[in-house]
Amino acid sequence: MEEEGLECPNSSSEKRYFPESLDSSDGDEEEVLACEDLELNPFDGLPYSSRYYKLLKEREDLPVWKEKYSFMENLLQNQIVIVSGDAKCGKSSQVPQWCAEYCLSIHYQHGGVICTQVHKQTVVQLALRVADEMDVNIGHEVGYVIPFENCCTNETILRYCTDDMLQREMMSNPFLGSYGVIILDDIHERSIATDVLLGLLKDVLLARPELKLIINSSPHLISKLNSYYGNVPLIEVKNKHPVEVVYLSEAQKDSFESILRLIFEIHHSGEKGDIVVFLACEQDIEKVCEIVYQGSNLNPDLGELVVVPLYPKEKCSLFKPLDETEKRCQVYQRRVVLTTSSGEFLIWSNSVKFVIDVGVERRKVYNPRIRANSLVMQPISQSQAEIRKQILGSSSSGKFFCLYTEEFASKDMTPLKPAEMQEANLTSMVLFMKRIDIAGLGHCDFMNRPAPESLMQALEDLDYLAALDNDGNLSEFGIIMSEFPLDPQLSKSILASCEFDCVDEVLTIAAMVTAPNCFSHVPHGAEEVALTCWKTFLHPEGDHFTLISIYKAYQDTTLNSSSEYCVEKWCHDYFLNCSALRMADVIRAELLEIIKRIELPYAEPAFGSKENTLNIKKALLSGYFMQIARDVDGSGNYLMLTHKQVAQLHPLSGYSITKKMPEWVLFHKFSISENNYIRITSEISPELFMQLVPQYYFSNLPPSESKDILQQVMDHLSPMSTMNKEQKMCETCPETAEQRCTLQ
Repeated sequence: MEEEGLECPNSSSEKRYFPESLDSSDGDEEEVLACEDLELNPFDGLPYSSRYYKLLKEREDLPVWKEKYSFMENLLQNQIVIVSGDAKCGKSSQVPQWCAEYCLSIHYQHGGVICTQVHKQTVVQLALRVADEMDVNIGHEVGYVIPFENCCTNETILRYCTDDMLQREMMSNPFLGSYGVIILDDIHERSIATDVLLGLLKDVLLARPELKLIINSSPHLISKLNSYYGNVPLIEVKNKHPVEVVYLSEAQKDSFESILRLIFEIHHSGEKGDIVVFLACEQDIEKVCEIVYQGSNLNPDLGELVVVPLYPKEKCSLFKPLDETEKRCQVYQRRVVLTTSSGEFLIWSNSVKFVIDVGVERRKVYNPRIRANSLVMQPISQSQAEIRKQILGSSSSGKFFCLYTEEFASKDMTPLKPAEMQEANLTSMVLFMKRIDIAGLGHCDFMNRPAPESLMQALEDLDYLAALDNDGNLSEFGIIMSEFPLDPQLSKSILASCEFDCVDEVLTIAAMVTAPNCFSHVPHGAEEVALTCWKTFLHPEGDHFTLISIYKAYQDTTLNSSSEYCVEKWCHDYFLNCSALRMADVIRAELLEIIKRIELPYAEPAFGSKENTLNIKKALLSGYFMQIARDVDGSGNYLMLTHKQVAQLHPLSGYSITKKMPEWVLFHKFSISENNYIRITSEISPELFMQLVPQYYFSNLPPSESKDILQQVMDHLSPMSTMNKEQKMCETCPETAEQRCTLQ
């Protein structure tokens, strides 16, 4: 997975930044330049390049371009405008540019333009593309902001950002006074941050009549948006292209067989074009990838099948057109893209002529009663199926193969994708809402109300973490926790690490668990070699400590290597994900900046000492006391303290590799699925747990043998030691001790 496209280019060394996905200049550009070189770009005052005019022709061919005059009229006369259009109609790239023209025309008196996206890969690529189309520098007039990466200056006119980054900006700038136009894109994705912004901006618009809000959506959500925002102008972009849709006549048991047969049939037909396959989950990508790869060169005369796995949750590259060097390859290459739900946004190539859709997805649904996610197989929505069809774009010969029946599509698929707010853990959202309440924006009219049970569980968890005071408002702890762009439990562990003198180590853990998985996908047959490599990093105290070991080894390699290639080779040799480790480095640096900005104490690193090991466990327990499990039979069957679910250690856990099963563990993740695994585990002692668990959380635990054992441990603990602990805590942190002691 490459990250080169995510670097903010150095504008001083290069005037223009051209993404690889765009064709190189035509030969007659000098002639065009001679005619047009007197026209100046109003955004930077420099003459337009010939490339600007070439791209302008491409822009004028987009379906949305026909609606430019209508859009600008409505933007001038209304505070809210909704733009409805299918994928690839151009609304995400052109509407923000038109809004920048509007802001320029009124001399930016109300601010610039910001456009939100749900996915960070889309943010970066749109910013690069739009900077190129506007003929300006990326990172100057046009920029982007994604988690842990900012490529903007104070003079940036048009910003692309993820929706959660704009939400975070509201903590310090609740009425978003830096912007004259806010564009919410990807509304149909129904992410929590987008839904929160939709609700909060209702009040912001009332407070700022000069502010404009543009909502870009697929047509499926328009009726819901109309009832939510009332009668507001609607710009409809027509982009209908005939796509041949082929359904199964009857349901089939083995979708893998159908997928593989279709891929090879398409390839043997000789019809040119790339193939995109939508699978249910990431494990299916690996299975199909391996089988297609084995049969990719069965008939060399037909060309080569190149398998391209795209994992939407990771920071992977987009699927883009082939560049000129690849096009010149003498052997025809047909690319087979394997992806899952949300992979639609990664497909940016017009070379796709075939889409194969299994029609189901593995969704993560949060159960507030047991504080755990369930991985459930469900049909996709009709709107998701429609968006997948649109990947075929303007291709009149495109074919969409549905590995399900028409009856399944009409009866089993719901019209709209479920809102994330109704299926996810809301603790982070509630912490944000409590923080924004300080600015008077606590009321939020959600498009879909979250389940009361999920809200109550989120409030309860924040109370357990000492983030709330006795009146239910944010405590001092809660305010500091909200400063970190992390899960509240992780934020609490970082705060606790300041008390236990292990900030350096806990910041590394926080960065490593927030970044993508640092272990690479292992090719078939190389499993034993990979395990041998990973064993060199294993730490006897648990997986959290192993992550620190890996990060330290990566840092040492980076410092001692002469080039980036050497670092990448080291990662490759040890089956580690280099881009994930780079991302962990970036995340850690930003967390350290936050620590310094809010002036929290920072102790010197002491990784390896017994005292430091104990302190790290104390800090982790301070945040993750709700995620404890016990091996009930001595054979690796771990029973959760909070509910009666049984799980096993993940196969990549250090304990699984060494076959040493501790009795009590703290774990970072758990999902109910076919394989109930707890991930990233470290051994803890019941005595340590009882010293750090809030008493009223412990008293609320359901009766169990594990709870009885812990109660006996607590009965044996000296009351004096508990008193000394509270006294030390109050001395260490006098301004927050009162709330913490009262709550716990």
